[in-house]
Amino acid sequence: MEQNNEAFNLDRNMKVHNFNAGPSILPNEVLYKASKALIDFEGSGMSILEIGHRTPPFVAVIEEARSLVRELMQLEDDFEVLFLHGGASTQFLTIPMNLLESGETAAYTDTGVWSSKAIKEAKLFGYVDVVSSSKDRNYNFIPKDFTVPPQAKYLHITTNNTIYGTQWHHIPETDVPLVADMSSDILSRSMDFNKFALIYGGVQKNMGAAGATVVAVRKSILGKVTRNIPSMLDYRVHIDNASMFNTPPVFAVYISMLTLRWLKAQGGVAAIEKINDRKAALLYGEIDENPLFRGTVVKEDRSKMNVCFIMDKPELEEEFLKFTKKEDIVGIKGHRSVGGFRASIYNALPLDSVEVMVEAMKYFSMKKA
Repeated sequence: MEQNNEAFNLDRNMKVHNFNAGPSILPNEVLYKASKALIDFEGSGMSILEIGHRTPPFVAVIEEARSLVRELMQLEDDFEVLFLHGGASTQFLTIPMNLLESGETAAYTDTGVWSSKAIKEAKLFGYVDVVSSSKDRNYNFIPKDFTVPPQAKYLHITTNNTIYGTQWHHIPETDVPLVADMSSDILSRSMDFNKFALIYGGVQKNMGAAGATVVAVRKSILGKVTRNIPSMLDYRVHIDNASMFNTPPVFAVYISMLTLRWLKAQGGVAAIEKINDRKAALLYGEIDENPLFRGTVVKEDRSKMNVCFIMDKPELEEEFLKFTKKEDIVGIKGHRSVGGFRASIYNALPLDSVEVMVEAMKYFSMKKA
């Protein structure tokens, strides 16, 4: 069916500038196609929610989603792509269960809440060497001066920190396998994804709707621990069953497939990175120039996905939130760990939403001068 974006936008009643940190904004065309599939999936007379997950129509969906991840990341043949349940939080324990033998050591960087939760789970399976941490400064920078012990089974990093607004702009070089939680910046910027041994993330920020987790894992790093691994937590089982060991999160995988199609149509990761760079430069530029606002993160480590900032007059924060709400700007209240504001500018957020945000900041500052 031919898409009618104009009619779809009218159905949504108004333009909302959605800066939520996740679940987050999705491309209009993805929502439009998904809404049609909820009623009639590809002319089958059945909803996407009703079709069997082992039937050819859905097998085609999940295989396309896996193929698009491989293509957009330009992964080598040793990688397998999986769509799983349980969010990134389940991967916090699945990774050491599969990669870390009892008595062995894994290296972790502590750059925020999610990395600290990953550290906590890893300690259940072996020794953890926290090689760097920015906790003493409320995670407002990326600690880069550290040494990874050569005996470490892997080094774990969180590439972008959703709550605190920091991001690894230079992936650390290491001789041990590199594992990364990319939940909040996956496929938002160009990088050599083949530098990693395992990549994982919840898809609800740049890759789709909440409910699915993507994992890209090198098969060569698996099968080296002696412990018995429960089937649902064994990567090899999911690889052997092509992400179909149990019923996958059908609708979330479908939304992810549509989102990956959309990203490819935009020109892929390199093209979306240019747009993301423009959005980040525009918003950070206003934060730095506007006397009413101030960034919370060391400049060199600022995230291009989650922009965190505060007011020099905290008593005005609630008034600013009410003002932006009237301007149809939503989702900018900062996390309680940081306070202030957080504007998440993921792939699907259009540049004009950032322009509206910047104009709102200018106007409010002028009124309060």
